[in-house]
Amino acid sequence: MPTLAEMLEKARRAVLRRGISEQDAEELVQDAFLKVEQYQRTHVARSQEALLITAAVNLSIDRQRRAARMGLSDIDDFQNIADATPGPAQIVEQQARLRHLAGGLDRLSERSRRILLKRRLENMSYAEIARSEDMSVAAVEKQVARATLMLMEWMAQW
Repeated sequence: MPTLAEMLEKARRAVLRRGISEQDAEELVQDAFLKVEQYQRTHVARSQEALLITAAVNLSIDRQRRAARMGLSDIDDFQNIADATPGPAQIVEQQARLRHLAGGLDRLSERSRRILLKRRLENMSYAEIARSEDMSVAAVEKQVARATLMLMEWMAQW
């Protein structure tokens, strides 16, 4: 009759053969052992070793199926997944850039600023802006182009 250590090692090797990592194999064998112990409280097993190996292999199959469904079979370390949120330095830089842009907007005439903001922020059409400002569409297009060019030059200095 094999010892407990021998049975656990045999179950671990069976799980490793299924492509499970060393760390996961240890965890699965422990889980299988707990399940076998719980099962044997109410049932009689002919071979505790066979039951342990079967339970460990079945748990490994379940884990692989779950990982395949989730699409995470290749991801072992969730801490190394790239995070798209900006870091503190990037946030500070973006805030400084916005402050610089605000300075450029302040350099525009009131009318040019108002027309540019209607076009860029409120997404108004040139025709809508022309009606609201009592201007021609061509004049609005020129105002937007001049204001945009001026801001591009202003931001290039930053």
